[in-house]
Amino acid sequence: MIKNLIFDVGGVLLDYRWKEMLMDYGLDDADAVRVGTQMFDDPDRTWSIFDLGTKTDEEIADTFCKKYTDDEEVIRWFIRHGEYMHVARPKVWKRIHELKEKGYKIYILSNYPESLFKKHTEYADFMDDIDGLMVSYMIHKAKPDEAIYKALCDKYNLDKSESIFFDDREENVDGAMKFGIKAVRILSEQVLLDELDKF
Repeated sequence: MIKNLIFDVGGVLLDYRWKEMLMDYGLDDADAVRVGTQMFDDPDRTWSIFDLGTKTDEEIADTFCKKYTDDEEVIRWFIRHGEYMHVARPKVWKRIHELKEKGYKIYILSNYPESLFKKHTEYADFMDDIDGLMVSYMIHKAKPDEAIYKALCDKYNLDKSESIFFDDREENVDGAMKFGIKAVRILSEQVLLDELDKF
């Protein structure tokens, strides 16, 4: 019997508009995609290091700017202004509130740097309904590393057999299942709503 609903944040509880954010800054469509892809798909996994919380925002910006010198101004702006990146999913937030009222425990398990996590969740309704959270910057470990799933379960004494995890990335779903938590990959807001209708 499932008692604990565990959610990733980006791509699950929130959507992202990083390309539009870069276009708001003044880039055209092609340059917005290019700059965003440089950061998110950096071969040295700099954004993944950002999620670990082992370097400051300025140190991460410095790392990117040394590699992508022509884009320094926009990269620094992007790192500093994460408040323009996220998009609410109010239908999901309402459904989570209903599930909380039905007696389910609600948890967050997400990869995020501290600054962005705080900016993206400061006014998010779902934060009023959560029973606990484990975010990568807190323990310097990130999904799909088994350590972060274990840290959540240990901190809140969760029974893996009574828990289900929702994430938009296949490797994170696989990591959860390898650890022993049932997991579902979420490819869209509607897929998540359909899954939550089962509870």
